[in-house]
Amino acid sequence: MPPLAVLTSNESIEKVDLASLPAVRPAGLYVHVPFCLHKCHYCDFYSITRQTPQRMSRFVDLVLAEAGVWADSPLELRPRTVFFGGGTPSLLPVGEMCRLLEGLAERFDLSEVLEWTVEVNPATADVDYLREMRRRGVNRISVGAQSFERSELAVLERNHEPGEVAEAIAMAREAGFRRLSVDLIYAIPGQSLESWQRSLASAVALGTEHLSCYGLAYEPNTPLAVRRRLGRVQAAPEDLEVAMLREARRFLSGEGLDAYEVSNYAAPDCESLHNVGYWEGESYIGLGPSAASHIEGSRFRNEPHLGRWEAAVAIQGLAAIEAEHLSAEHRARELAMLNLRLSRGIEVADFRRRTGFEARQLFSDEISRMAEMGLIEDTGSHVRLTDKGWPVADSVASEFLRG
Repeated sequence: MPPLAVLTSNESIEKVDLASLPAVRPAGLYVHVPFCLHKCHYCDFYSITRQTPQRMSRFVDLVLAEAGVWADSPLELRPRTVFFGGGTPSLLPVGEMCRLLEGLAERFDLSEVLEWTVEVNPATADVDYLREMRRRGVNRISVGAQSFERSELAVLERNHEPGEVAEAIAMAREAGFRRLSVDLIYAIPGQSLESWQRSLASAVALGTEHLSCYGLAYEPNTPLAVRRRLGRVQAAPEDLEVAMLREARRFLSGEGLDAYEVSNYAAPDCESLHNVGYWEGESYIGLGPSAASHIEGSRFRNEPHLGRWEAAVAIQGLAAIEAEHLSAEHRARELAMLNLRLSRGIEVADFRRRTGFEARQLFSDEISRMAEMGLIEDTGSHVRLTDKGWPVADSVASEFLRG
């Protein structure tokens, strides 16, 4: 098989031997579809808004070519979860989406897929499109609502109306989907605790079994970050953001949707299996521009530019950059950082089995310091965040990574 081509932004290419990867079974397969109708002002995921049918067709050709290179690797390509993110995957023409689904099934063994998620923008939902996806194996839909308040959607530059979220959910149910999720954002400029409560209530009223609630991040160079820097919008006060997180945990728990991760809530046995795989440090393959892959401590990130990704895949089959091979300790620390985002935290026995390290020895200083501050607790079997620690989860987890 050909070695992995690493294409950097200045188009220099170095070789990484894909054949040297261990013969493991990646748990997840992620496909990044970079096409959007409109670029939301807060979004830093790679996407483009000027696409043609010809370019989308070429995108499918090249994703399948990229998948074919992975299919020739030593890996056991039998994923348990598949996730199409973006961008707006539902923007692909139905014929191209079907060709992509069929082509992946020819290159990967999808017979044991438990969860296949496709993200859907409410503005692009179509019942016939959804029926076709359901017929071809997709069994979970994630709808990007973000807010149910028009003024807040305007701040985020979202291009759908609040009522379209309920319409998208209804279409998905009509198409046969039973696993549905809704995304919300809090700490939007101008958002109040009361308007956040209304969005939470509106989301719960849809009857979905999964809800993701993300605090707004001002990612560098996004239009919203620029507007904040110029003083045109003001970030929500930190105490209000914390209050919104606590309100989500309180309200959603009362509705039967408990927090299983810092930003995710689900009814029993309805967690996002694909995302849990990330937080458990499992191996996964990423296809498409900007997609990341992780195979037993070896990480690759695809070129985050459609044109350069196209060129590299056309020439060499893959377009990975920033190849990184983690040491055993670095990998253990990264696993701890990811595990701490889960409500169950670090399971001490499982951590020892997977890494060979004793968590309490490796992180003795971090555990002692964070426990003294009341941010984590050691239950004997688990090391996990406390209620006080949840609002600062990222900072706590980074201490375990830093060493």
